[in-house]
Amino acid sequence: MIRSGNPALNADVFRALSPSRVDETMTLQGTVNKSFILLFCILATATPTWWLFYHGGGGASTLLLMAGAIGGLILALVTIFKKTWAPVTAPLYALAEGCVLGGISAVFEAAYAGIVIQAVMLTFGVLFALLAAYTSGWIRATENFKLGLVAATGGIFLVYMTSMILSFFGMSIPYIHQSGAIGIGFSLVVVVIAALNLVMDFDFIEQGAENNAPKYMEWYGAFGLMVTLIWLYMEILHLLSKLRGRD
Repeated sequence: MIRSGNPALNADVFRALSPSRVDETMTLQGTVNKSFILLFCILATATPTWWLFYHGGGGASTLLLMAGAIGGLILALVTIFKKTWAPVTAPLYALAEGCVLGGISAVFEAAYAGIVIQAVMLTFGVLFALLAAYTSGWIRATENFKLGLVAATGGIFLVYMTSMILSFFGMSIPYIHQSGAIGIGFSLVVVVIAALNLVMDFDFIEQGAENNAPKYMEWYGAFGLMVTLIWLYMEILHLLSKLRGRD
């Protein structure tokens, strides 16, 4: 079985789950409801973090951003390895990531007025467009699709890890972080790959409902979807900033 490009949403997860009663199983509507709850949690902490950036001198916003980044990473790992805890850890993860998104978005908005609303609209536009394409059967998560996407996602991960390691020594990978043609092209590729990971997420959630996964997997499926949406939003934000940087 090919793994999902999203480490949180892996089809092999269902092999380790015990059968559940029909009234205690994962459903598509239940996962959608949980996804909206997680979005609300993100908004609940992103809003005050954004406000503190402009009215609190930036210091408090930075502290929330750092705490959210560390807490979000820990909660994500806990959720992945202890899926039964997802009803608790997934909302906590969303609250932590809201601090991160609120702080980073405020920084980008201060540099490029109007960029955040553009990034939000594009992110949800891509989400609903791909959801419509998936439900209509225009795009499916075939085995070849999964294999290619996993390889591409892994390649991006290696590039980002290499870039982070080089930054410790005052170096960076040339061009990809700049607003030139190569940098914009790289960001476009990453945005497309991040967007296509949504298809993998839809497939995972659909498989969970069809395989009568336990009810808590609704929270886990919603958590995995949020991981991809946050990644997509951040990549769109970076792409727009590069495009605006050329003006």
